[in-house]
Amino acid sequence: MTARARVRAPELIGKGGWLNTGDRQYTLADLRGRIVILDFWTFCCVNCLHVLDELRELEEKHRDTVVIIGVHSPKFVHEAEHQAVVDAVERYEVHHPVLDDPELATWKQYAVRAWPTLVVVDPEGYVVAQHAGEGHAHAIEKLVEELETEHAAKGTLRRGDGPYVAPEPVATHLRFPGKALVLPDGGFLVSDSTRHRLVELEADGETVRGHFGTGERGFADGGREEARFSEPQGLAVLPDGRIAVADTVNHAIRALDLTTGVTTTLAGTGRQWWQGSATDGPATEVDLSSPWDIAWFDDRLWIAMAGVHQLWTYDPGTGTVGVAAGTTNEGLVDGPGDEAWFAQPSGLASAGDRLWVADSENSALRYVDLEGAVRTAVGTGLFDFGHRDGPAGQALLQHPLGVTALPDGSVAVSDSYNHALRRYDPRSGEVTTLATDLREPSDAVLVDGDLVVVESARHRLTRLRLPEEAVRVAGQAHRTQRAATEVAAGTLRLDVVFQAPAGQKLDTRYGPSTRLLVSSTPPELLAEGSGPGTDLSRDLVLADGVTEGVLHVSAMAASCDDDPANEYPACHVHQQDWGVPVNVTATGASRLPLVLAGMDEQG
Repeated sequence: MTARARVRAPELIGKGGWLNTGDRQYTLADLRGRIVILDFWTFCCVNCLHVLDELRELEEKHRDTVVIIGVHSPKFVHEAEHQAVVDAVERYEVHHPVLDDPELATWKQYAVRAWPTLVVVDPEGYVVAQHAGEGHAHAIEKLVEELETEHAAKGTLRRGDGPYVAPEPVATHLRFPGKALVLPDGGFLVSDSTRHRLVELEADGETVRGHFGTGERGFADGGREEARFSEPQGLAVLPDGRIAVADTVNHAIRALDLTTGVTTTLAGTGRQWWQGSATDGPATEVDLSSPWDIAWFDDRLWIAMAGVHQLWTYDPGTGTVGVAAGTTNEGLVDGPGDEAWFAQPSGLASAGDRLWVADSENSALRYVDLEGAVRTAVGTGLFDFGHRDGPAGQALLQHPLGVTALPDGSVAVSDSYNHALRRYDPRSGEVTTLATDLREPSDAVLVDGDLVVVESARHRLTRLRLPEEAVRVAGQAHRTQRAATEVAAGTLRLDVVFQAPAGQKLDTRYGPSTRLLVSSTPPELLAEGSGPGTDLSRDLVLADGVTEGVLHVSAMAASCDDDPANEYPACHVHQQDWGVPVNVTATGASRLPLVLAGMDEQG
């Protein structure tokens, strides 16, 4: 490995201030002597949530030498609201300090291009590693161990308690509930996501009958006081009367028998699906990835697999699961199921010959027909969002998480980041607003002509009379606030930088171990260079006359432990999707480097 010049880590700045520190403000100098891991994240991003989970073990194991700092860098307008960040830190049990950076100041200082990105700073304040995407916890832990040894010998390592200060707990019956289900007797079952359990409520939506699960994060089957869940979300009734549960962070589908109170596992292994894993087979032998919602449609249980941007199905007759739609590429592309692209599908609702999908990161409402084809009703893609009613082609949503079929054939959309309940009518093609002043609504169920909304960030169910006429909101349109990269016209060299972590090498035993997929919005931006390939570098040709757009880049690399004596080396998948806004200018760059994984040598 070639040694590089050491780079001093830029200061941590953010107008939102610090969370989880007891109101103390920190600088990098305050953290000198500790190994600092900066986690650039935004709470809409399921890949960022995966990284939070990946880091939990490392955070606990090295708590006296390592300080993890979450740098919250928003994509959506709502995510720039300070209270929304406060809520997200509690919702996802972030147990380390978080810098709220609503204007992306620190993001820009570190030249970050993607969510999530991890940056490692050594005890002397120098950047020693940067990784984009998921799957880097193993490599970072090895680096941490090396840094501990090196800086202990130099006398520059400082051990002790970190700066994390836990916030005061708040007593509520529910805490960031996700989804709800109406029970046969008029009561409700609610996924109490942050408390890792299911709560049964009376018909008033407030009185607690009981709960299922211990309330502690874990993965265990059993009775009411034995079962464990991890941030459960979607709920659906199976033909045999049991309740299917999308156990999101356990990457599993569970089944609750209300008559016995016993929870069992229908699908998933508890491990997260990675590229190269099986995509069909016996349900309890196939890995899943962050199932967020479920719905019974066309004689199968459909699964919104948010973690890999796909829809899967579970067939109770055969006990198998498999991919039904989506390629794992993140974006908005309609067509046959095996060609369509999604971006974190998070809400499902069955309505006759359509399965409606809340495609959250695309800020879109989409549907699957009985032929398996995917169509878009509202939304244009990853970077356009807002609150605007009117014809579906002009209307905008902002990160919807739920969709509810209504009796007249229209659908209600839980438009989470607009704090609103929206309505789409397929007959008129119009989008209207049913209600505002909700707080991060994530689901709604129909009860006696009313809509009962899960107000996730108000920790309650709210009953709304379904209005005969919805209102129209002119609203606002937004684009992601990341600065565009200026590029030169003509040929643009795309280089995805990947260097296998120390002690590992690219896994070429079964062919190429890297993958690169490139596309653009609008498609006309690229005259040449779109499509799949195995080389991480590629020449893109920008079309004449198109001056701006977004390059969509998806990269994957597989590396294994480099030990010839080990017959079964441990292997690791590194993957990341980028959406890079670009402007074509006369003085723009002719090369676009994107860091998937790379390390600077010490010294």
